[in-house]
Amino acid sequence: MSTPNDNLIRTVMTDPLHILAFGFGTGLAPFAPGTFGSLIGVLSFWLTMDFGLYIQLIIALSATLVGVWICGESARRIHVHDHSGIVWDEIVGMYFTLIAATSSLTGWVLAFVLFRFMDIVKPWPIRNLDRKIGGGIGIMLDDLVAALYAVILLVLMSVFDASA
Repeated sequence: MSTPNDNLIRTVMTDPLHILAFGFGTGLAPFAPGTFGSLIGVLSFWLTMDFGLYIQLIIALSATLVGVWICGESARRIHVHDHSGIVWDEIVGMYFTLIAATSSLTGWVLAFVLFRFMDIVKPWPIRNLDRKIGGGIGIMLDDLVAALYAVILLVLMSVFDASA
């Protein structure tokens, strides 16, 4: 007998749109799917780290624009707005955050922790964005603002570290 979770796994893993939205299956993790999806963002950044800032920004902006459709359409098809398994937004948010991080293990870990913290805690106005804006824009926007907050903290930390 199949369970609703079995049906979701089958739906996700047989549709290329859902495969992308669910972060190549990481969104199906039984716990912390956003964290696992963020790891795909780390991998994506690592694969493009030698491309240069402008190409990385083009990749991030393209992934954002495509993500609005991917996330919105995936949510529409499974009939759940911002399902926790839809992690394309975490992938893109993590990628944006790493653009601002220093090229060191410490910088990457700090970027990861700050982004995940902002995405989980959802300080104002992230929580409002998450609740008030529907569709793919709403799904993407809260993670982009979480990334912005993480980037601001990374920049402030580097400024204070440089002045010490």
